[in-house]
Formats: sequence, C-alpha cells, structure tokens
Amino acid sequence: MKRSQFIRKSLLATGTIAGGALTAMAGNSRQDGKPFNLNYGPHQGLFEHHAGKNIIDEIQFAYDRGFRSIEDNGFSGRPVAEQERIGATLAKLGMAMGVFVLDKGGNGANTLAAGKPEHVDIFLKGCRQAVELAKRSGGKFTTVVPGDFERRLPMDIQTANVIEALRRGAEILEPHGIVMVLEPLSDTPDLFLRTASQTYLICKGVNSPSCKILYDVYHMQRNEGDLLANIDRCWDEIAYFQVGDNPGRKEPTTGEINYRNLFRHIYDKGYRGVVGMEHGKSTAGREGEEKLIAAYREVDDFLG
Repeated sequence: MKRSQFIRKSLLATGTIAGGALTAMAGNSRQDGKPFNLNYGPHQGLFEHHAGKNIIDEIQFAYDRGFRSIEDNGFSGRPVAEQERIGATLAKLGMAMGVFVLDKGGNGANTLAAGKPEHVDIFLKGCRQAVELAKRSGGKFTTVVPGDFERRLPMDIQTANVIEALRRGAEILEPHGIVMVLEPLSDTPDLFLRTASQTYLICKGVNSPSCKILYDVYHMQRNEGDLLANIDRCWDEIAYFQVGDNPGRKEPTTGEINYRNLFRHIYDKGYRGVVGMEHGKSTAGREGEEKLIAAYREVDDFLG
C-alpha cells in the first residue's frame, strides 16, 4: 500500500472516533462571531491574552467574538481622552456601554446610611460627574453602593437616610435618562445593602426611573439564594444584571448556579439589557479565555 493511501485510510479510521469532536469544533468556529442572544458585557482584562492590554483592542476582540457590550467599573478614573475613545469605538461598532461605578467616596465608611451632609455632598458630586461620563461613553447605567451600616442608628432611620440621598441624586440624573442601579453585595457583612428585597423597598421609596436594582447573581446566590423567585418578586425594579458563578466568582458552568435556566428565565421575561460579566476566569491564559467564551456559548445558544 502506498504511504499516501495508508495515511488517508488512517485518517478516515480515526475520524470515526474523533469525527464528532471535529464537527463540534468546526461548528464552534462558525459560531465565533455570531452575536449572543443575551447581551453579555465583558470588562477589561478578560481577553488580554488574545487582544493585549489596550482596552480598545479588547473591545474589538469582544465584538469579533459575538459580544455587543462592555462594562467598565473604573471608567470614571480613566483620562478624558481615553473615555472619549472608548465611547467612539463603541458607537462605531454598535456596542453598548454597561455600568460604570458612581464615585461616592468609596463603598465603606463614607455611607449614605449615616445621613451626614458631607457624605451626601460627595455622592451628589458623583451624580453630576456621571452625567458627563454618560455623554462620553454613551452609557446610561451607573452603579451605586450606599456604604456601610451606621450601627449607632436604628435600621429604619438608616433606610430613610439612604432614600433621601438617592432622591436628591435621582433629581440630577433623571433629566438625562441616566439610571443609578443599586447593588446589594456579599463582600462584607458591614455593607448596608445586602438583599434584593431590601433594595426593592428603597427603590420604591425613591420612586424614580433613575433609581433601580442591579441584580448581581453571584452576590444574591451567596446572600439569599432562591434566585428565580427573588428575581420575579423584584422584577419591576430590576434594570441590570451581573453574573459570576459561585463559589469562586468565575464564568458560568464553573460552580453551582444553573445559568442555563437563569438566562432562559430572564430572556423569557423579556430582558434584553446588558448582562455584566463581573467575574474572573477559571483557567489562565489564552486557553482560559477560549474556555470562558465557550461557557457563554453553552448557556446562551439554546435561547435563540
């Protein structure tokens, strides 16, 4: 038998074993640039091994792999020229800016729960800054964390202080169509805002289209669980989602949260906003970045 015929027959034989995997790989390559059904928003660093450390290059890479938004918690700390380049790149590609963090002087002791005028003044300054940041980025969502408990005050007084401060912030943001999204967190038990239902109550008290809930699935799994039911209970005040699996805060499919069911749930309820990818990677390097993208394809493809 000629060597070429032997190689051909060998390849055909092994194809009966590996053909399924090869077909799957070919299918994945064809899916690489297809937009996802939900609008997932990566942050800088998730694709740096493919695109490098320049955020503009990462935005282009994300677009080429099917993502149609980003989020940038640290946007306010970037030079104005870089902010404008990011906004122009997103506009050119037809991508959305997700959340950037409103500067209120830190998430800890500088708390709106205390009712201190100096804390509120810093927050209101951040709201005015957010108007300018939104103009440069095209974004409409800014994350607010009220800060720590003020344990010398009764809980209801703290809640009233937070509502009053947020009402004043909403007066600044509302004319510009900007939404501050309140994020309950699990990082430390000292933080005032902990659950979706508590955040729902505050949003009802503020009573403004510019004050809604940022439902971070990772934090809410840790703090309260019962995810789908709690999403339904708070649905009319939820304006934004972030994700990360638990434990570990890595990409979907790496932990205990059934993201396929969760994404189906919010998709069927009509959510088409940004889903912020506020998590790390379970595997380092280029391999980890490919694994992350494959995980999102796995939990998203069945939505279409």
